Amino acid sequence: MQKRNADNDLVVNGIEIYSMKIDSKVTSRFAHNVITSRAVNRGNVAKEVFFDVELPKTAFITNFSMTIDGVTYPGTIKEKEAAKKQYEKAVKTGKTAGLVKASGRKTEKFTVSVNIKAASKVTFELTYEELLKRQFGKYEMFIKVKPKQLVKDFEIEVDIFEPQGIVELEAEGTFITNELQNIIKKTFSGKKGHISFKPALDQQRTCANCSTTVLDGDFTVRYDVKRTTPDNLQIVNGYFVHFFAPTNLPNLSKNIIFVLDTSGSMYGREMEQTKEAMLKILDDIKEEDFFNLVLFDSEISTWKETLIKASPENLDEARKFVRHISAQGLTNLHGGLMRGIEILNAAHEQNLVPKRSASIIIMLTDGQPNVGVSNTHEIEKAVKKAIDGRYTLYNLGFGSGVDYGFLERMALENKGLARRIYPDSDAALQLQGFYDEVSNPMLIDVQLNYPENEISDLTTNSFKHFYDGSEIVVAGRFVDSNQNHLSVDVRGEGANDALLYTTQQDAEQTAQAFQEQQYIFGEYIERLWAYLTIEQLLEKRITATGEEKENLTAQALALSLMYKFVTPLTSMVVTKPEEDDNEEGIADKPTEASQVYHTYAPQPPWHTSVDGDPHFIISVPQKKDAICFNINENPGMILNLINDPVTGITVNGELIGDKRENSDAKIQNSYFGKLGIANKHLDVKLTVTPETITIQNGDEKTGFTWLDSVTLQQEGLTLIINRKKNLVLSMGSGVSFVVVLHQVWKKHPLHRDFLGLYTLKSDKLSEQTHGLLGQFFQPIDFTILEIHPGSDPKKPDATMVVKNNELTVTRGWQKDYRRDPKHGVDIPCWFVHNNGAGLIDGVHTDYIVSSLF
Repeated sequence: MQKRNADNDLVVNGIEIYSMKIDSKVTSRFAHNVITSRAVNRGNVAKEVFFDVELPKTAFITNFSMTIDGVTYPGTIKEKEAAKKQYEKAVKTGKTAGLVKASGRKTEKFTVSVNIKAASKVTFELTYEELLKRQFGKYEMFIKVKPKQLVKDFEIEVDIFEPQGIVELEAEGTFITNELQNIIKKTFSGKKGHISFKPALDQQRTCANCSTTVLDGDFTVRYDVKRTTPDNLQIVNGYFVHFFAPTNLPNLSKNIIFVLDTSGSMYGREMEQTKEAMLKILDDIKEEDFFNLVLFDSEISTWKETLIKASPENLDEARKFVRHISAQGLTNLHGGLMRGIEILNAAHEQNLVPKRSASIIIMLTDGQPNVGVSNTHEIEKAVKKAIDGRYTLYNLGFGSGVDYGFLERMALENKGLARRIYPDSDAALQLQGFYDEVSNPMLIDVQLNYPENEISDLTTNSFKHFYDGSEIVVAGRFVDSNQNHLSVDVRGEGANDALLYTTQQDAEQTAQAFQEQQYIFGEYIERLWAYLTIEQLLEKRITATGEEKENLTAQALALSLMYKFVTPLTSMVVTKPEEDDNEEGIADKPTEASQVYHTYAPQPPWHTSVDGDPHFIISVPQKKDAICFNINENPGMILNLINDPVTGITVNGELIGDKRENSDAKIQNSYFGKLGIANKHLDVKLTVTPETITIQNGDEKTGFTWLDSVTLQQEGLTLIINRKKNLVLSMGSGVSFVVVLHQVWKKHPLHRDFLGLYTLKSDKLSEQTHGLLGQFFQPIDFTILEIHPGSDPKKPDATMVVKNNELTVTRGWQKDYRRDPKHGVDIPCWFVHNNGAGLIDGVHTDYIVSSLF
């Protein structure tokens, strides 16, 4: 009897996953991973089976197949455009599924589902590859374990083969209990390492009689190789890879500038975490280092005028300075960066810092430039010109409000990289962890020079900095595929002198190192070269424009297709059985800058707004999507948009109509012609029209026009007017409003000038906030069902379940005019009809108020 109950534990919603195997083979840091899952439908009707796995963001999917009752349905990798066309064709018939989504910090989620008949079996097999990177002296391979149910036969098996020899090997899991610790089997000797983890059914249970699984978390393998020489060269079948990681070199001193965003949006936890991280970093700065701090909000301030030596007294003074940092005002990112670069330039010109030292700028921001120079392309140009290749710029983007693409382009143009900092409880540790990665430079200006006439298609071979515990990897292809000898000149500048030597290798030596062939899969060095080349072409493409970008795209695409990698330029189309309702699925590769994994267009940073003929756009960040609705009401009506009884902030808008009725339109246009923003606690009222801006403090009034360029700061409030474009109002709690001015041709027979309202940092308002916009500042959830063709072939309809209501919605676009007041940016959204009925609380007439204040 008990045996049958145990078997019943294995069946969830009629489906038993009877086997799941994660098999990883690593040869010379290049990992080839296969996840195989086998399931059976134990029910007596057809059921949907899900294959749901998470893989590292750094990996490329190379293969996927589904085998149902002996018939295999393979995935095919195509150019993204071709796959998209095939996909869109499928969208029209309602047969679609986007298979990959960005999920979490390190991973992407691959999900596919298929309907199988009663008693039918299905096998899913997913293959992905990646080059393991060395950090803090170890290579790390990360495996996400989440079967979501008990699995009779569950196994992780990792085989590592390193010609240099393995010196340490460890495996750990976030879900590993003391009992499970003993199940991890780990052996290594010489060039081979092996790890296996095969928990029995009872060991997977969360408790003795539970049918839930304890297997839920990260399984991480770390190892390092023997280093008798500073580098290792391997030659196989006309390709080579060169690993460079010298040890026992003295550290260079570093000159480091921290450029920190202290604008109002950093107020609260973000600022406290930044200060906590900075205090820990100051504990780690070495006495021979030089440093300074630059703060930017609406103004720029520095701790010291010049770079300062990290003496104990100076570090104490810096700690006091950090403890007193507070957040207010707007974001003059350009001013902050330029000041940091000027300080470094002056230090080098005046010989204040050692000739042999590494200069680094670390910039942290949580928002977007909105004062001073705010055009991101102008900032990129100015920063690149000012740095001029001399220093490395690292950009850390805090949270989701940053323009990550801009931060990434600017860092890559200046030999650095961008990193996202997730606004969680461990944000301070993330910041500190990044500093630790770059805190020990050992060499600057590293060059690995290969004979030009012998090598083609070489990956990047010059590096600004080499940091302790990391590794430089260069790969290339021989012009003559039979060539089996290579000599390389290596040079770099160390703390005391130059590093100069020549290293040599031939294919025979490599072959000797590779005698134990059983571990080696396929043309692994060739694939490693292709992986690294694609990764670097995609990186260069981020900063390229015009013809150069087209060439880089063409090269990366050709290699992605040739080696069957799912990259941001390719997609894998997964075909399902004819009788399955969802015939087609598509697997794409998300990029960090988009961070929106979506079957529709990528989104700009999230906000909630009203603009145009009042079009309300409600962002739903956790869905990476948006909901829209219009309010059709008569000119002269005043609508309550935001009302927060706790902070005392209210926003109301008065509607205007066209100059005369439009006889062609069923519904007459109306727009916001006047906005009233008030803060009861500060006794401030701001009235904005398309002509004037009036600020009233108590009884005192100050007036401006849209021809003015103004920055006004007073206690708890900053107002910036960007002439003829927009105004930005920031309040004490950190919430900001952007009012966009729309000007039409003065002699237009119909239209009039009007205003749009955008809220930034709406989380700084209280949970009691209400109003047509304000009610959506708290998270809202919705589900989309039954997408089907609508009356417009380009705009499918669907059923939305929201607030326990089922609404018919239409996929469409609304314009966001914050960045481009003239043309706007299309925001894809689900449009709710009938003045937002069923989405907004009550009915839209409940929000009509009698006056602006």
